Parts: sequence; C-alpha cells; structure tokens
Amino acid sequence: MKIQNGYMLREIGGESIVVPVGARTVDLRGIIKLNATAAFLWKMMEKGCTQQELVEGLLEEFEVDEATAVSDVENFVETLRNNNLLDE
Repeated sequence: MKIQNGYMLREIGGESIVVPVGARTVDLRGIIKLNATAAFLWKMMEKGCTQQELVEGLLEEFEVDEATAVSDVENFVETLRNNNLLDE
C-alpha cells in the first residue's frame, strides 16, 4: 500500500502537515495535521509497504506493544482509505 501521488508531508512550524500538490489541490479541503506516529507511518507509506511492515516499523521506532501498534496502523490505514489518500 502506498500514499497516492499528489500529496507531500511537510514540516511547518514544527508540525507535520500533509500538503496537496498539482491537481490534488482541488481534492483536499482543509489541512491534514499528523502527530509523530502518523507522520512516521506516512513516510513509510510514501515508499510503499505492507500493513505488517508498518506494524514492525512502529514496534522498532516507538515504545509500544504489538496490540497497540496493530490497532494504530489499522486505524491510520482506515482513515487514509476513507479519505481516498491510498493508492492500493
């Protein structure tokens, strides 16, 4: 799974913000602000990865148990899917 083309993650004022580019500027109404965990997952998904790789990445990067990592990844992926930000 991968983030759709046309969206970039930028650091603005110490915050992680998703910015649409090109034709995507008409698709996104508002701002997407990501916390540290979501920004980490977004960066992994820009390159393309599996859901299991996302879980493994969280376990390596953050002090979190596996059940929490699985739940966080599932929720994040579902949010991206619901907002048409995934290229599956």
